[in-house]
Amino acid sequence: MLEREVSAIAAQEPRLNEQINVRECRLIGFDGTQMGIYVTSEAQRIADNEGLDLVEIAPNADPPVCRIMDYGKFKYDQAIKAKQARKNQSKIETKEMKFRPKIDVGDYTTKKKHVLRFLDGGNKVKITIMFRGREMAHPEQGLTILERLADDLKDVAVIETQPKMEGRNMHMLIAPLPAATLAKKKKENEKKEEGKDEGNA
Repeated sequence: MLEREVSAIAAQEPRLNEQINVRECRLIGFDGTQMGIYVTSEAQRIADNEGLDLVEIAPNADPPVCRIMDYGKFKYDQAIKAKQARKNQSKIETKEMKFRPKIDVGDYTTKKKHVLRFLDGGNKVKITIMFRGREMAHPEQGLTILERLADDLKDVAVIETQPKMEGRNMHMLIAPLPAATLAKKKKENEKKEEGKDEGNA
């Protein structure tokens, strides 16, 4: 209960020290001990004597609950925690890889490696086929490349947006498979390899 009250401080700025204008409050000490109901001015005096702040953490309680704490340090700790939480959130970006309809095998292989690297990093990849001039008359060439790429990457990626033409370009969006699905596919592939080895033995 107390943790919920204190965490609420982060959501909205509470009243502290002389901003608290209620007559009395339920006081919680710096170490979390319940000190009972005090006249607010007396609670403020106790906080001042300890060189700390009186913070109203539950204004709607009857009487309101106030806690003695180092509010500046509390705010600093909250900011650090929030920063850490943002850092820990996996940031999914959408990368882009461009292909030409008449791409040669070497170039295709190189670009496919880049796409794999993006997927390994947890990013989505927008595959763009760029058509120029007369190439616009043969969109099926671009579609063939996209289908080939999707097939080559089927063990690690899923098509999120099917191929579609936009102006002179054809796009397809692929995303990395969820970790659980990847692990399952990896196990299946390992079993297939083991079966091959046994057959060759």
